[in-house]
Amino acid sequence: MKSGFIAICGRPNAGKSTLMNCIIGEKVAIVSSKPQTTRTKILGVRTGEDYQLVLIDTPGIHKPHNKLGKRMEKYIYTATQDIDALLYVVDCNIKDEELELEKEALAGLKTSDVPVILAINKIDTVEKLQLLPILDKLQGLYNFSAIVPISAQNNENIEQLLDNLRETLPEGPKFFPDDTLTDQPERQIVAEYIREKALRLLNREIPHGIAVEIEKMKEKENGSYEILAAIYCEKQSHKGIIIGKGGEKLKKIGTFARRDIEKFLNAKVYLELWVRVKEDWRNRENFITDIGFE
Repeated sequence: MKSGFIAICGRPNAGKSTLMNCIIGEKVAIVSSKPQTTRTKILGVRTGEDYQLVLIDTPGIHKPHNKLGKRMEKYIYTATQDIDALLYVVDCNIKDEELELEKEALAGLKTSDVPVILAINKIDTVEKLQLLPILDKLQGLYNFSAIVPISAQNNENIEQLLDNLRETLPEGPKFFPDDTLTDQPERQIVAEYIREKALRLLNREIPHGIAVEIEKMKEKENGSYEILAAIYCEKQSHKGIIIGKGGEKLKKIGTFARRDIEKFLNAKVYLELWVRVKEDWRNRENFITDIGFE
């Protein structure tokens, strides 16, 4: 039996959460096209016949601009402590001027002598002949133990990546029961589903200024759930945008989120959403902690 902890790191929008979901086989991390969708450490578990991978998805590596950003930076640092391997994800569409940023990010992550595997993601977005020069410029970033071109979106070369990950693991017992997929509480997953739909439906300038808090989550006698959630934004002007004309935008967020939540809970869900203004909440330490950023 081989088992171990593997941190998934990389700069924003590399596809780390999509890759985590692909490896786990279930949606345990929300995804969107907007950078910094992941705000905290998310643990996912894949158990095979003779192995168990404990994957830790992390926020995108970026320069923090507020206290929430600093909290996210701390999550990246703690996720890379006491691990058995590091899985670094890069978008294959990387520009030459971004190579130095990747090199700096990798240097900052080097806290121990663990193997580092490079996953070059989104190869479905480029021609096959373009891959060779991309590989050439990326392999010089670091002394990687393996380099695997993948498409997390299309499940391409994921088995090859898994083979490389399994090879890095030490012999040891399972850390979680076979049926464990994540250690996230139900309330946190539900809140993230709601935030994901907001990220996809709202204008570009608003999403980073929103947070979701589950105020009530109650299972009824008939097995259905009653969920009340608050969407926090930083400006009064944003509140109207989130609600939309006649409440249409908020209704869409709720409709799409409820579908995912019902699938996750395998139960009928009554979901009620509220929008509240909390000015500059990303710089309020106590509020950041209260809404789940432990």
